[in-house]
Amino acid sequence: MLENLQYCLNATLPIFILLFLGMCFMRIGVFSDEFVQKLNDFVFKIPLPVLVFSDLCSEDFYSVWDTKLVLFCFFATLLSILLTFFLSLFLKDKTIQGEFIQASYRSSAALLGVTLMQNLYGSSSMAPLMIIGCVPLYNAAAVIILSFFKPERRPLDKRLFLSTAKGIATNPIIIGIVCGLLWALLQLPMPQLLSSTVSDVAGLATPLGLMAMGASFNLKKAFHSAKAAGAAAAIKLVLLCAVFIPVAAAMGFRQEKLAAVLIMCGSPTTVSCYVMAKSMGHRGTLTSSTVMLTTFFCAFTMTFYLFILKSAGLL
Repeated sequence: MLENLQYCLNATLPIFILLFLGMCFMRIGVFSDEFVQKLNDFVFKIPLPVLVFSDLCSEDFYSVWDTKLVLFCFFATLLSILLTFFLSLFLKDKTIQGEFIQASYRSSAALLGVTLMQNLYGSSSMAPLMIIGCVPLYNAAAVIILSFFKPERRPLDKRLFLSTAKGIATNPIIIGIVCGLLWALLQLPMPQLLSSTVSDVAGLATPLGLMAMGASFNLKKAFHSAKAAGAAAAIKLVLLCAVFIPVAAAMGFRQEKLAAVLIMCGSPTTVSCYVMAKSMGHRGTLTSSTVMLTTFFCAFTMTFYLFILKSAGLL
């Protein structure tokens, strides 16, 4: 039992130590709001896609690809969206319905997912397959939900769907995954000079991204819209895992594949939810509060889930 607990803490504690360092750097003035915003943008556009590419380009494409996992992630995400929509019908304040739905289902699957998989297995080859299954649907559904449920609603039109499709096609993470898979499929050589450069850039993703996320954490904001944000956080960190992890285990997913599903269901609400909500006419208070709460409590819930699954021999 102690070995299992140590295994789980070794995977999760480095993540949250970096988050804490980001909070400290923000507190003492080393980081600023403008710097953190630019840092988040940089990590999302450059090191994180390079990290995903690096993990895939040297893999055997046919051994890495898993249609069953990709489809499971897609349909689990779709059902998560429908479940959170149903639960949002019980909200008294309908002006926050769109924010509530997005914040309840949308995970930080890319940054925390890749990082946690590397900590657990030394490779994140299953994380990109999970990302393929869920992230395009995350983005498309978020645009539709935030447009339909905005306080001043306007009808969905062709321009909105085209912009959504463009956003998915130009998503840096998706581009990194596609390039990595194509590189592996075509078995292109990786010269030492290029390999070293890719490795160095990819190595920036984890420390910079996690410290930027930690720097964005504000304890006071975390308790704004406390009741609705608490409900969204409980759905994100507890309910979705309780529903889909047993199903994934029953379907035979083990080791890296089950860990990828756990990350998809149980990682905190992504910071980009707040950016999207604000840019699409929502107040953003509920979203920011949910991001803060899920980021904080994920340190405990993720360690707990890993411990349970490891003790059961599933990881």
